[in-house]
Amino acid sequence: MRKVLHIDCDCFFAAVEMRENPQLCQVPIAIGGHSERRGVISTCNYPARKFGIHSAMATAVALRQCPDLILLPGNMALYREASQQVMAVIQRYGIAFEQVSVDEAYLELNPEDSAIEVGNLIRAEVEAEVGITVSVGAAPNKFLAKVASDWNKPNGLFAVKPHKVDEFVQQLEVRKIPGIGPKTAERLASKGIVLCSDAQPYSLIELVNLFGRTGASLFKRCRGLDDRTLSTDRVRKSISVEHTFSKDLYLAEEMDQEAETLWTMFLQRTEKANIDSRGLAPFVKVKFNDFSQTTLADQFLEPSLESFRQLLQQARLRHDGDEIQGVRLMGIGGRCPDVSEQQLALF
Repeated sequence: MRKVLHIDCDCFFAAVEMRENPQLCQVPIAIGGHSERRGVISTCNYPARKFGIHSAMATAVALRQCPDLILLPGNMALYREASQQVMAVIQRYGIAFEQVSVDEAYLELNPEDSAIEVGNLIRAEVEAEVGITVSVGAAPNKFLAKVASDWNKPNGLFAVKPHKVDEFVQQLEVRKIPGIGPKTAERLASKGIVLCSDAQPYSLIELVNLFGRTGASLFKRCRGLDDRTLSTDRVRKSISVEHTFSKDLYLAEEMDQEAETLWTMFLQRTEKANIDSRGLAPFVKVKFNDFSQTTLADQFLEPSLESFRQLLQQARLRHDGDEIQGVRLMGIGGRCPDVSEQQLALF
């Protein structure tokens, strides 16, 4: 029986800022872009979360909900240093290690080791040596460990023991499954699927016919199954962000404005993933109000606000015919060199 830990730093960027300045511990703080630049929140501490503030929220909205919020610009060099210290602690244990972002990692243990003991050792050593806290999930596979690490946050540990897997997933809400977002959860709920137990009577074919690839994954996850091994040599192919608008955009100026918000989000995501955005080949996605969509890429451009604006406008123009279509979604991203170097520009 496998023993897998998922270690997740608690409000990582904010935790490092509070470590550097303990006076920030009891007040609401957030790391993000300025509201005048249509910035978004990257992360916030737990006092801020009491006001409903969360990552990816527009900074202007966060400040309305919490006027006393202390907004910090962030210090990626400091966060990377803290991340390296956390990962060094985790790698003292186990037989396999996989870092998935700047603030989370998986660890596979020897079957003879106690997952709870090792998890608590890691928690104690990170707090003592790095000055921040982590939460740990222990389970027989990566999926369950990931879910479990969120169970006793912050600074907690939760274990899904092998003989408790069936009982645990029976009562697990499908929206807790990684990869199932709010929209997908709504579609599942419309079919009466709220808990994993609600999905179990469906066959694999039925779930795939209803939900495509999500259905195939759901068939396994709702049973607590996950045979993925830890990837020690993961190669990321691309990184991107997107946003669906509450009102369709019709003007080029509106798209240029929204591109600035996406650009801020994109920079924050690449920083968190320890990726240098300058080495990526930019691409964009535009979805219109008739639900058609188009994508556009150019490997000869360097990612920047202006290059993404240029691609977005070209994507809009290639779709517009006699009638201008409203834009309901925009996305921007970059392909990593090992993937993009073989691709030609699309225009």
